[in-house]
Amino acid sequence: MTTPSGARAELARSKYVSFTTFRKNGDPVPTPVWIAPLGSDLVFISVDGVGKTKRLARDSEVVLSPCDFRGNVAPGAPAYSGTAVVERDPAALDTARRAIAAKYPLARIGNAFQGLLARLGQGKPRAAIRVTLTQP
Repeated sequence: MTTPSGARAELARSKYVSFTTFRKNGDPVPTPVWIAPLGSDLVFISVDGVGKTKRLARDSEVVLSPCDFRGNVAPGAPAYSGTAVVERDPAALDTARRAIAAKYPLARIGNAFQGLLARLGQGKPRAAIRVTLTQP
């Protein structure tokens, strides 16, 4: 049995993670994301107000699995349950950006570009998604 800390370590090592939220009718909606460790949790950045943030406002239960860049989960890949919270606070968003940039150096370019767009009034609002894994 994998512990939450073992699951966190495995997901933190993965380049891409399938982040699955659930519609009102229970249908899963997987999305591949870049995810990084932050303390005992995992974190990623999303455009705010999109489907996943709306679904999380209603249901915080999520499932995460290692995947490829297209979101394809390999047969037999582990799936880990957790809860996710949308954090809109600028400090939380900045902390999440730093965690992502530490794991993915190319994210620094995206962060700089998003900062420029925000200053020009053209950027879309972002939110940090913090995931706490539960017992698998």
